[in-house]
Amino acid sequence: MTGRRVAVTSPQTRLAHARRRYRGPWRPATLDPAEMPRAIALHRAGRKRAVSALAALGVLIVGLPLSLSLSLWPGLDEVRVAGVPLSWAAIVVVPFPAMVAVAFWQLHRAEQAERAFDTDSLDNFDKTGSSDNGVGEDAS
Repeated sequence: MTGRRVAVTSPQTRLAHARRRYRGPWRPATLDPAEMPRAIALHRAGRKRAVSALAALGVLIVGLPLSLSLSLWPGLDEVRVAGVPLSWAAIVVVPFPAMVAVAFWQLHRAEQAERAFDTDSLDNFDKTGSSDNGVGEDAS
């Protein structure tokens, strides 16, 4: 042996490195300036709706263990299912289906907001396809 170290790589690794060198920089897609007000309004509506979903999740995640620890349901510690107190099972079993329900609720509300913006934007266009909302048009 010569004592010299040699890097051994597969041909696939060399191809992957070569491909990375020759590609241009990644750029996010740009939004058409005419669509910007609609995108901003839709984003704001989505954020407002998301706050209530996050609040519901917070109440669920913090409220359930807190209510069980404050003994609002004192009989749950004595009831056992397969040797496990029902209060422990409630902390493990209840949140996940509830989180799935909140996720579907949020998804439904987000789709409603998008549909509302789609129908509003369709109402703002006349038969010729020109906008009658006055944004960017000459006021004469």
